[in-house]
Amino acid sequence: QVQLVESGGGLVQPGGSLRLSCVASGFRLDNYAVGWFRLGPGKLREGVSCISSLDDTTYDADSVKGRFTISRDNAKNTVYLQMNNLKPEDTSEYYCGALYRYTAQAMCVPRGQYDAWGRGTQVTVSS
Repeated sequence: QVQLVESGGGLVQPGGSLRLSCVASGFRLDNYAVGWFRLGPGKLREGVSCISSLDDTTYDADSVKGRFTISRDNAKNTVYLQMNNLKPEDTSEYYCGALYRYTAQAMCVPRGQYDAWGRGTQVTVSS
């Protein structure tokens, strides 16, 4: 069964850090681009950080640039999102998705269907 499972969310104070994990089962992530998404204003899905399937280049939304870092560990079949200097506006449910052989920038464009999609992990930034 093809599956993505997110973890690592929680409650953190402004300025704090969290590391999210996206673990794949039933398939190898090596040839897949992976993206982290959240629900933005108006509950529209937005791409946060994405990593390509080809050469591990990354793409970050302007709102998280310099604060969030996406990376992958193929040996663990896992993609991470390191989130630093968190702000209240980062509060959201975070999801990971995978597409076969995409670039990072294209991966971050929200679309209706993915090869694999997780159930999400909640991140709350509040004092």
